Amino acid sequence: MNVDLLSKEDLKIFKTELLNEIKEIIKPGTGQSKQWLKSAEVRKMLSISPGTLQNLRINGTLRYTKIGGMMYYKLEDITKILEGNER
Repeated sequence: MNVDLLSKEDLKIFKTELLNEIKEIIKPGTGQSKQWLKSAEVRKMLSISPGTLQNLRINGTLRYTKIGGMMYYKLEDITKILEGNER
C-alpha cells in the first residue's frame, strides 16, 4: 500500500488552482458557461417568481429576446443587475 502525505501548503495550492479553474468555467462569454438563459433559469438564479421576472421585463430593468414562445436573457445583463444592486 502506497501512502501519500499532504501538507497544508499542498492543500492551499490545490485550493487556489481549483478556484482559478472554476472562475474560468463560469466567466461570462468563455468556457462552458451559457451566454443566453431561459426564463426558468433566470428565475432560479435570482430566486424570483414568474411575476417578478415579468415586472423586470415590463419596466425595462432586464432586457430579453423572444424567439417563438420562449424568452431568453443575456447572462451579462443579469450579472450587471446583480452587481448594480450590491450594497
